[in-house]
Amino acid sequence: MTLSLDYAALSDVGRVRRNNEDSAYAGPHLLLLADGMGGAAAGEVASAAAVQVIRRLDNPEISGEDMIEALAGAVHRANERLSELVEEDPEREGMGSTVTALMFDGQQLGLAHLGDSRAYRMRDGQLYQLSHDHTFVQSLVDEGRISKEEAFTHPHRNLILRVLDGRPDSDPDLEILDVRAGDRLLLCSDGLPDYVSDEVIAASMADGTPDSVVVELITHALEAGSNDNVTCVVADVIETPPVSGESPQLVGAAAELAQGSTGRGEPTTAIRGHGGHGGGGHAAALDPEELRYAPRPPKRFPWLRRIAVLVVILGLIGGGIWFAYSWTQKQYFVGTDGDYVAIFKGVEADLPGLTLSKVYERQTLQVDKLPTYSREQVEGNIQADNLAGAHAIVGELQHTADECAQVKPTPSPTPRPTTPLPSTPPATGKPVSTPPKPPATVPVTSPSTTPSTPVDPDDCDGVR
Repeated sequence: MTLSLDYAALSDVGRVRRNNEDSAYAGPHLLLLADGMGGAAAGEVASAAAVQVIRRLDNPEISGEDMIEALAGAVHRANERLSELVEEDPEREGMGSTVTALMFDGQQLGLAHLGDSRAYRMRDGQLYQLSHDHTFVQSLVDEGRISKEEAFTHPHRNLILRVLDGRPDSDPDLEILDVRAGDRLLLCSDGLPDYVSDEVIAASMADGTPDSVVVELITHALEAGSNDNVTCVVADVIETPPVSGESPQLVGAAAELAQGSTGRGEPTTAIRGHGGHGGGGHAAALDPEELRYAPRPPKRFPWLRRIAVLVVILGLIGGGIWFAYSWTQKQYFVGTDGDYVAIFKGVEADLPGLTLSKVYERQTLQVDKLPTYSREQVEGNIQADNLAGAHAIVGELQHTADECAQVKPTPSPTPRPTTPLPSTPPATGKPVSTPPKPPATVPVTSPSTTPSTPVDPDDCDGVR
């Protein structure tokens, strides 16, 4: 038994936004929703472009596992289309769109999902989410760090991790799903689930027709204070011919751009095609949306933008160089300027065509008046923390030179010879010889020439 879809689509710009960046499409074999993002009208362009490409899958010739391959290829082509649009107008850089699509072959559903728009299925009174949000908050839920209830009010719940943005890593989730008569399907942008709980959505999905349900869901979102665009696509899986017929419906930015609208708050209405298959029928060939995204002539004066970017880059480089040079001119070190000690301003490095140091103060201290160790230090340059530190280093060098200039060799004392006293023979008995006493020496020292602060003469080695 072959089933069919009875569907309805509706989009509302909301009470805060001026532009509607949502786009949606509903047809006999395809339900599709895209939520655009990006300033300067880029969001509505992104979602409309994605819908325009993917809607071509609405034809009965694709079925079974082929739906997965077809969905993957269509999402890839839509991504390439966004890349082309950015190349045509660099101001669109950063634009993107979510994509949630359900293909229907009469027996199964093929799901493609990228972003934070959602797909639901109501079966036997139970609401089940078919898609998985590609958001930061959902990753926290998956890791068990927060609950679903906390995710509902999390301040970063709109931070998307994966989206259709023209880059090569935009791969969607793909899945084949079972379907049966009595199922009710829902695609919606985040303007609904971010403000309306699953319980309220389930209550609205439980009764009414697809047309009445989309109106009720959007009304709930607006009354809950939604500050985003709100778009819903609802479809019933039935065994009889659909009440809505087989004409495709196009709503949101895709419909407004097709009508030549600015998208600034005009009422959103569903555009119904005149053929049975929105993507492959006669209606698609006559759709003005085809003309809007046809190749355009290149923009005028693109070289002006390139020159401006080059000037900014050169300005940043020049500013960095000037900052570095200014820093070097606040550094000081002590070195030699010819035969004299000098304080230098700058650093000990030179670039081709640029000198980074110069003599700041030449001292009266001659390098030759320093001992070897101090002289080698100065010739190798002594770094200082600042100018006061450089003056302190010069002061220490001057003190060393002054002390070495006062040091004179101390003469070694010469011992004076003494005459040993004759020994006294004993009065009686044999003569006894008494060994002579060692000669007594009395050192004679010259007057002291040692300065008040003693300096080891060896420390003054090399003074000339």
